[in-house]
Amino acid sequence: MEIVIKPKNKWWQIDFRELWRFRDLTYFFAWRDFKVKYKQTIIGVLWVVFQPFITMVVFTVFFGNLAKIPSDNIPYPIFVYTGLLFWTFFSTSLSNASNSFTLNEGIVTKIYFPKIIMPVASIVTGIIDFAVAAVIFAFMMGFYHYTPSITGLLLLPLLIIMTMLSSLGIGLLLASLNVKYRDVRYILPFFIQLLIFVTPVIYPVSIVSPENRWILGLNPMSGIINAARSGLLGGSPIDWTLLGISAVSMIVYCLIGFVYFRMVEKYFADVI
Repeated sequence: MEIVIKPKNKWWQIDFRELWRFRDLTYFFAWRDFKVKYKQTIIGVLWVVFQPFITMVVFTVFFGNLAKIPSDNIPYPIFVYTGLLFWTFFSTSLSNASNSFTLNEGIVTKIYFPKIIMPVASIVTGIIDFAVAAVIFAFMMGFYHYTPSITGLLLLPLLIIMTMLSSLGIGLLLASLNVKYRDVRYILPFFIQLLIFVTPVIYPVSIVSPENRWILGLNPMSGIINAARSGLLGGSPIDWTLLGISAVSMIVYCLIGFVYFRMVEKYFADVI
C-alpha cells in the first residue's frame, strides 16, 4: 500500500488548530532557550537589566552630555532607556528568530511539527527579558517623578504586540533565507547595528521635519518607540499618524515574511 503525505493547507493558510495542538511544544522551546541562555552565567538574568542599563549610561554620556542631542524636555537617561527597552526586545527577538531554524537543524530534519513554532518561541523568550528590564524602567519613572497617562497604559500592550509581530515578520523572512543562504547569520548583527541609527532610540522624532517624518514610519519601531515615550513620559503628544504608518509597515513585513516562509517551508529538511 502506498501512503502519500502532503500538506493539508495551501501555502497562504494557517492551521490554527494545529498550532493550538502543539502549544506545549512552543512552551518547551521557549523554556529551553531561556535556560540555555542563562545556564552557567555569572550574573544570570541580571544581564537582561545590565545590558540596556550600561548602554543607557554610555549613550547618556556621549549623546546626551557631549553631543547634546535633544530629548523633548525629558531627562536623557530615561528618554534613551525607553527606546532601548523596546529596541532590545525587538533586536534580540529578531536575532533569535532569524537563527531559530539553523540552530535547531536536528529537530527540523527529523520531527514533524509546525515550523513557525520555533521563531514564535524565541520571541516568547524575549518577552521574559522585556518584563525583567521593565522593572528598572518603573524605578526610573519613580526616580524622575513620571506618571504614565491612561492612554499610555492602554497603548502599552498594543505596542508590545506590534514589537513582537515586527520581529516575527522580519525574523520569518530572514530565518527562511538563512536556511539556504548562511551568509544571513553573519550579515544580521551588522544589519541590526545599522538599524538602531535609523530608529529614534538616541534621538527624538521631532528632529525630523514633519513632511519627511513618514519615512521613519517605514521602520515599525519608530512609531512604537515614539508612542511609548509620549504615552509613558509625556513631553509631546502621541503622533498617531507615525504610529499608523508603522502599523501598516508591520503588517506588510509580516505578510512578506509569512508568505515567503510558507513558500519555502517544505524544502527546509532538504537544504538545511
